[in-house]
Amino acid sequence: MPGSRAETPAGRGARPGHGPAGATRLIALAIPGLAASLAAELRSTAGVAVTDTGSDGRSDVVLCTADGSALRRVLASRLAEDIFVEVGRTLRSEGDRASWIAGRLWRPERARRALTARARLTGAASERATFRVIARVLQERSFLRTELRRQLTEVIQRQQPAWRCADPADIEVWVVEYQPGRIIAGLRVSDRRMRQRGGRDIERSGALRPTVAAAMVRLAGQPDGALLDPCCGSGTILVAAAEAGWRAEGIDIDPDAVRIARANAPGLAVRAGDVRRLALADSAVHACVSNLPFGRQYAVQQDMPRWLGAALAELARVTSPGGRVVLLAPAIPADSVPGTLALTDRIPIRLLGTSATIWGYDRR
Repeated sequence: MPGSRAETPAGRGARPGHGPAGATRLIALAIPGLAASLAAELRSTAGVAVTDTGSDGRSDVVLCTADGSALRRVLASRLAEDIFVEVGRTLRSEGDRASWIAGRLWRPERARRALTARARLTGAASERATFRVIARVLQERSFLRTELRRQLTEVIQRQQPAWRCADPADIEVWVVEYQPGRIIAGLRVSDRRMRQRGGRDIERSGALRPTVAAAMVRLAGQPDGALLDPCCGSGTILVAAAEAGWRAEGIDIDPDAVRIARANAPGLAVRAGDVRRLALADSAVHACVSNLPFGRQYAVQQDMPRWLGAALAELARVTSPGGRVVLLAPAIPADSVPGTLALTDRIPIRLLGTSATIWGYDRR
């Protein structure tokens, strides 16, 4: 089975490392399925070391350390949905009770260091803050996540008497069981702007998450001339490609999508067209990256197998040899793929509970 080119993160059964002395421990969350891609992005960041990965059941989790100069570079990650400064960690095997775990996760000196790091990153004071606790666990046989949330809230209130509970709150403390028996807590230093990367001027049903678009663009390789999204929709991939350094171009068969993409990706070339009959010369672009319509949000104007075969044949034609084609789709049957495309990457992900796959091909 072809696998992802992304660097392999630390094994899920491995004992997590702690990184260099003096570095700040961070927790990063990603769309389910993108842990390896996020880990590779963080590893490529100077001053950052990835120490472990996992999943809390709703998000992929990547643990890393960053030296002082690298902290803000982690916050600039294109693939992370949220970033936290670690407060503490523990193992169920050392005490599988909510009260014991809460006490292990929030110790005064570690909490002080985490709050100091949070203040450096956010500029927000914490002396008289509001706070809330969010808890995610992989199993509730020993205790309910609501009990862990209550116990940690009580521990924090005893140690921070000037704080009060609220929702929404100034400070969010997240507790996640990222591997069976491994529990970690952190202070959130990102906000919803990180997930939406500033948002879109005009929303469109079925629009792609910016972090998924960034992961797909990253899979296309180093920027090298033109990148085409032939089903550009709201323009999310175009924005991600332009930010990465590509000369991004968009096409869509829906005039309304063209209008929206032009508004969301001002200054980029967006025009109407049909992915099955692209008005481009052979080898005109170095990469094609697209979230294909598969009859869920938007219908195609042909039976799906024939439409898919025609679309992939055109993408292979307009992509130069040595280039890349990266697609998001639930499935791409092998008999729909032209011989000039070689499958190299298959990354299953979950978006709002729906399964999909990122498919990466080399243009031969």
